[in-house]
Amino acid sequence: MVIGRLRGTLAEKQPPHLLLDVNGVGYELEVPMTTLYRLPAVGEPVTLHAHLVVREDAHLLYGFFEKRERELFRELIRLNGVGPKLALALMSGLEVDELVRCVQAQDTAALVKVPGVGKKTAERLLVELKDRFKAWESIPSIAPLVVEPQLAQAVSSAENDAVSALISLGYKPQEASRAVAAVKEDGMSSEDLIRRALRGMV
Repeated sequence: MVIGRLRGTLAEKQPPHLLLDVNGVGYELEVPMTTLYRLPAVGEPVTLHAHLVVREDAHLLYGFFEKRERELFRELIRLNGVGPKLALALMSGLEVDELVRCVQAQDTAALVKVPGVGKKTAERLLVELKDRFKAWESIPSIAPLVVEPQLAQAVSSAENDAVSALISLGYKPQEASRAVAAVKEDGMSSEDLIRRALRGMV
C-alpha cells in the first residue's frame, strides 16, 4: 500500500503531529514545521502529499504541503545516516530554497545548528546533496509562507505545544523552553512561536 496524497479535514493539530479525517478515517501524520505554518485552522479542509515509511515496529506517515517538500524529504532519507527524524529537523529549520542554497554554497553554518548535525555530518551531507540538487536549480520556488488565521488558544497551551514540537525535533528540553521564552508575545499561536524560536536557533 502506497499513500501518495490525502485530502480531508484537519481534525487535530499537536505539532509536529496531525490527525487528518479522510471520509471518517483518521490518518496520523508527522509534518515538518514548514508545512505546519501553512496549515488552515482545525476543522478546515486540507490536502497533503504523503510519504509512508514502513519499519518492523511501525508504519509512519509523513505529510507535506508542497510536493517539492516531499521530494526533498525523499532525497534526504536516501542519504547514509539520515532518517526521517533528522530529515524533518533539517526541513523544519530551513525552507526548501534555503537548504538548496546552503548546499550550493557548501555552507555548514546553518546545518550544524540543527539538532543531531555536527560539523562532520554537515560537511558530508553537503557533499552528498550537491549532485542531487543540481536538478533542483530549475524547479520553481515553493510559494511564500502564508500563515492562516489561527483559532484563539491559551498562551500556556501554545507555549507547551511549541516546546513539545521543538523537543520532538531533537532539541533539549531546556533549549526548547529558553528559545520559546525568548520570542513569546501575548496572543501568539504555537505555529508563530515555533517559527520564531527556530529562526532564533538556526
